[in-house]
Amino acid sequence: QVQLVESGGGLVQAGGSLRLSCAASGRAFAVYSVGWFRQAPEKEREFVASIGGSAGGTYYSDSVKGRFTISRDNAVNTVFLQMNSLKPEDTAVYYCAADRRLGSILVASWNYWGQGTQVTVSS
Repeated sequence: QVQLVESGGGLVQAGGSLRLSCAASGRAFAVYSVGWFRQAPEKEREFVASIGGSAGGTYYSDSVKGRFTISRDNAVNTVFLQMNSLKPEDTAVYYCAADRRLGSILVASWNYWGQGTQVTVSS
């Protein structure tokens, strides 16, 4: 079992930055892939970025590539999402997810989810 808690969301102006954290409890977190997803009002949840287990390979959606960076610190069981050059269209609830399998852009492929943190980007 893995429990995930997101933090770091908030209100920021366009062009600004935020860093989200996903803190995990549970054993062997280092072997889990972790993904970030987001869901805007009246839209489906969409993939943002993922990072592999110990090897740490990363993958990004085209909409955030070059602006967002995913990283992890397995010593403290935490995955980060550094978000730079934020745009109003980045406004959403951001969720982290974890799974022992390789990461996927599909929501249904992830077994464990956090409760989400709101990110609002004003224009």
